[in-house]
Amino acid sequence: MFLEPRGHRLEYLRLGEITGSTPLLFLHEGLGSIELWRTFPADVVAKSDHPGLVFSRYGHGRSDPITEPRGARFMHEEALVVLPTLIDQLVGEPPILVGHSDGASISLIYAGSGHPVKGLVLIAPHVMLETQGLDQIAFLSDAYDSTDLADRIAKYHDNSEATFRAWADVWLSKEFSSWNLEEFLPGITCPIVLIQSKEDDYGTLKHLDIIESSVSGPVDRLEVEGMSHSPHLSHSAVVVEATVRFIKQLDRSIQ
Repeated sequence: MFLEPRGHRLEYLRLGEITGSTPLLFLHEGLGSIELWRTFPADVVAKSDHPGLVFSRYGHGRSDPITEPRGARFMHEEALVVLPTLIDQLVGEPPILVGHSDGASISLIYAGSGHPVKGLVLIAPHVMLETQGLDQIAFLSDAYDSTDLADRIAKYHDNSEATFRAWADVWLSKEFSSWNLEEFLPGITCPIVLIQSKEDDYGTLKHLDIIESSVSGPVDRLEVEGMSHSPHLSHSAVVVEATVRFIKQLDRSIQ
């Protein structure tokens, strides 16, 4: 299914039955899409008994391909312009946001700007720039034309080259060099669960430390072994369990 919240057609998928429980809204990573979540959203929806909504941002998956370079505030635009409209049209009440990587950062901006949310599940969030993450993006940018990376990405996006270049180019741009989200953290009062691999090659655990020490609400934390930037895939059972446990704790606190 598709909608056009701000002039671009976005694909979306509803999961589960509308039960009166708080809806879960899943926000994907920088090269993500509905498909690239794999079974994680469906597993969380089934085990938590909450309805879910998954969508592909503009330029991703089967949503309209991106036709212009991204600016350094593209995550701010997603959080403050697109997301409120999408939630108003498809969700209709404060959700639990489940964000991975860029999607987790968008969740922080949204919640930290005063928009109502019931809770945040943040998987490998970014709040500032680190050399190792930029080095990894630069490595992939160089590898895009010389390996099978382009073919692998093309399975999941209608214009995979535009998707990849829009992601890599903005992160590596001079304009992005001062990117930082710490100003939004003190305004976040809802419960949070932070999830990250201990040796994530896109970012250290410092991101979790900064969030945990800066937000106003309660924080749970899960660190899993290994180097994966996608622990919900590499450690699926553990991350699904932690996410569902967090959601059920929210349910009890709301009652």
